[in-house]
Amino acid sequence: MTDLRLPQGKEGVLPDHFLRAAIDSGAIGGSSDDIPETNVQPASLDLRLGAKAYRIRCSFLPGVQTVEERMKDLVIDEIDLDGEGAVLETNRPYLIPLQERLRLPQNVRAKANPKSSTGRADVFTRVITDRSARFDDVQAGYAGQLYLEVVPLSFPVRVRRGLTLNQLRLSVGRAQLTDREIASEHAARPLLYAEGKPVSAGNLGLASGLFLSLNLHGDRKRGVGWRARASPPLLDLGKVGAADPGQFWERVVREDGDRVVLNPKNFYLLMSYEAVTIPPNLASEMTAYDPTSGELRTHYAGFFDPGFGYSASGERRGSTAALEVRAHDIPFMIEHRQHVCKLTFERMLEEPTALYGQQGFGSSYQGQSETLGKHFNVRPEPSSAQSSAPDVQPELEQLQLPAQ
Repeated sequence: MTDLRLPQGKEGVLPDHFLRAAIDSGAIGGSSDDIPETNVQPASLDLRLGAKAYRIRCSFLPGVQTVEERMKDLVIDEIDLDGEGAVLETNRPYLIPLQERLRLPQNVRAKANPKSSTGRADVFTRVITDRSARFDDVQAGYAGQLYLEVVPLSFPVRVRRGLTLNQLRLSVGRAQLTDREIASEHAARPLLYAEGKPVSAGNLGLASGLFLSLNLHGDRKRGVGWRARASPPLLDLGKVGAADPGQFWERVVREDGDRVVLNPKNFYLLMSYEAVTIPPNLASEMTAYDPTSGELRTHYAGFFDPGFGYSASGERRGSTAALEVRAHDIPFMIEHRQHVCKLTFERMLEEPTALYGQQGFGSSYQGQSETLGKHFNVRPEPSSAQSSAPDVQPELEQLQLPAQ
């Protein structure tokens, strides 16, 4: 049995130094070359695409079978991802074996989520494991292959072997905080800021997590977000800062009353009103809340690593979050400061050796004021109609949020 030498009696999410121990011990293994050091984040591991992709008839869960057994009669085509990679078409499911395999101790479980830039490109992903009835959740003690289902929704995309589209977290024991524990953490070190000030205890929206709301109060010239265009060109997910946003996106402009009417099925990128801070002792995940609350669909969940929006001095007052939004079957109105998603918190087993945004870890979205992902060139051009867009430095990234 793999022994990670975890501290006795402690519970929580495994930080970077335990992730490295998991790699060294074989609890996390690569199918080919060594796992790159840059793929280890403060509380998560970036997972790499393997050499083959399989276009499949439909999505599935393996149940009592292995993934390979279950997929045999569902494969339409096999695609080579070596070299320049291959193009994945929109609204078609693909199954890609990942390079990482797991051999977890009996007390360690795992959970996967899309990377932020994956979600912002409207690429739907989820991990499948052998003999499982759930996506993205990996049972404690699992030993076997990891597979990634990939469905591009707005843009056709090019992917290649070694590209990282999703992330994995390991945890032990009860990691998730209760609402009372969240309130206590916020009182000690603010988790949410609004207009540069900590949100008061009385204004915290707590219900099995902490609510975030929309910012739809932007100026009319710059807009309040982006909507994916119809019939876009190919987006290469292996290139950073190369895509012209005007070919893929159009500005979303608010109506009077700080509101926006969402068109059915269209994909929107908007920004949160509150700024989020994740201190070193916590990790966080964005989740859905009550689906009966409106005609919006939760699109993605995502991880916040320790250090997002945080500074020990208190100089940084959080970072706003990019929210991915879709309406259901009818037009739906959203308004400024409307609750759209929920932040859950987990305790870290130990603090990581370095935080998100510090040297050694990627931090494309620390202090962000722009919703577009790292694949798009959002630097202002003097002659461009979008010259007011703020500069985003393309690096590795970690943030991913959904909206309900």
